[in-house]
Amino acid sequence: MRVVRPVELWPCPAIGGRTKRITDLVLASLMLIFLSPVFLIVLLAMKVFDRGPAFYGHTRIGLGGRRFKCLKFRSMIVNSDEVLRELLSSNPAAAREWAASRKLRNDPRVTWLGKFLRKSSLDELPQLFNVLKGEMSLVGPRPVTADELDRYDLARVHYLRARPGVTGLWQVTGRSNTSYKRRVELDKAYALRWSFLGDISIILRTVPALLASSGAV
Repeated sequence: MRVVRPVELWPCPAIGGRTKRITDLVLASLMLIFLSPVFLIVLLAMKVFDRGPAFYGHTRIGLGGRRFKCLKFRSMIVNSDEVLRELLSSNPAAAREWAASRKLRNDPRVTWLGKFLRKSSLDELPQLFNVLKGEMSLVGPRPVTADELDRYDLARVHYLRARPGVTGLWQVTGRSNTSYKRRVELDKAYALRWSFLGDISIILRTVPALLASSGAV
């Protein structure tokens, strides 16, 4: 059994500093106002077709190793954790796929409405509230769990220097079509080469990537 190292809490200045934080606050506020009708439509659809909580918060690791609840519109059945445990214990192929990528192509936990939300990436819209709270940034590394961070090895230092992003290099470079090793490399590259113009470029590239729904799972 692989031993997961504890996540260190250590003070570190966020990549991008005040400029990046102010940009996040302004753009996330404008996006929440502009997208409020979309929020309303999704909430109504979930109330009618998918009884249960509309939002789901999963613990991820943020800047400096701080844990936070990464918000999403719920796309899975309510007892998803139990179903996953049973699937991985009874299906070796699914267990291997999960160990390799932390994702399942044919995930039985995802509802039919959840499949649409994931395909369109609408399930990630509530992360704009994480941005306002300072837990995430509009652009940054893919938010990971504590056991995933252990797979970053030495690259974890670079991950912990940034707030996780609603979008990032991974999202505009193949998404789930990329290997896990490649995702780690992209997160490290983002931390090492951050620039304000680079963030703007990623935001602009995110729009056609979402419209194409490339690599969404």
